[in-house]
Amino acid sequence: MHEYINTPIFGVGISILAFAISSYIARRTKIMLLNPLLVAMIIIVGILMAFDIDYQTYNLGGQMITFFLGPATVVLAVPLYKQRALLKGNLIPILVGIVIGSAAGIIFVVFAGKLIGLDRLLVASLVPRSTTTPIAMEISTLLDGNPALTAIFVSVIGISGYMFGEKLLKLFGVDHPIAKGIGIGTTSHAVGTAKAMELGEVEGAMSSLAISVAGIVTVLMVPGVIWLLNII
Repeated sequence: MHEYINTPIFGVGISILAFAISSYIARRTKIMLLNPLLVAMIIIVGILMAFDIDYQTYNLGGQMITFFLGPATVVLAVPLYKQRALLKGNLIPILVGIVIGSAAGIIFVVFAGKLIGLDRLLVASLVPRSTTTPIAMEISTLLDGNPALTAIFVSVIGISGYMFGEKLLKLFGVDHPIAKGIGIGTTSHAVGTAKAMELGEVEGAMSSLAISVAGIVTVLMVPGVIWLLNII
């Protein structure tokens, strides 16, 4: 048993099992708060704590799953290609919306974090929270943050976007499919994009685009963020 735990099979195996269980619970209960990803995280943490298994041991398999996040994100270009005519006709407002949304979110995190007294490590780990996990972890490293902590923040933001994104858009009267897709994708990356795709093809395509552009904007802002973190 010990030999099995210290192999990548263990991390991959309990991840798949936890997600299968959580997906079943979500389908049967239809309770919004029982999001499959959130429940799976709780199950995995519970198993690791119950059997005193350290994160590094689990991550032997977890790294394999993380590796496939990149290709999975690239696949999101397919719905965008199908909506290329719509993209061409609205390219400027779409790009401006994503860039401003990404930049505003990053600047808010830096100043709000400093205002409430968060230490530099936490702020640096929070900055890339709205980008997809592979990009976020690399940016966190550049900012001297904690990549593992960043991955948690990314997951929380993604799950929150999946559960509450549509409701917040309705609350503020946002009903245009392009705007809805951009809003969800810019703030809650791939997990939110899964929700956007449920709303419609246009929403899903725009959310897919927002993931890529938001990632690029965040990377380009890294020098400025480092400067801000050092002076405030």
